[in-house]
Amino acid sequence: MPRSVNAVASRRRRKKILNMAKGYWGSRSKVYTVAKNTVEKGLQYAFRDRRVKKREFRSLWIQRINAATREYGISYSQFIGKVNAKNIGLNRKVLADLAMNHPDAFKAVVDAVK
Repeated sequence: MPRSVNAVASRRRRKKILNMAKGYWGSRSKVYTVAKNTVEKGLQYAFRDRRVKKREFRSLWIQRINAATREYGISYSQFIGKVNAKNIGLNRKVLADLAMNHPDAFKAVVDAVK
């Protein structure tokens, strides 16, 4: 009896990897074994960086709030401490947006905290 090979499934599997590698340079988009390694590494980066993105945005918000609060003579840590003490329910994302796009509203928050 001849050997049975599931060519349909293996071709589909290889095609899926090569489609994911579209746009890569040189053999990374053409040769299956090279593309497979590159795609796997890219997926590892994507998984990791979905978590890193959250850290980076929080850091960015903190920097923006710090820059805005120092214009009113208060540091970031003092400001956040007082915001939490006054039970103002604004998170860092909203505070950073206010500081960037609505400075008068942010000034009102700072005045309410002082």
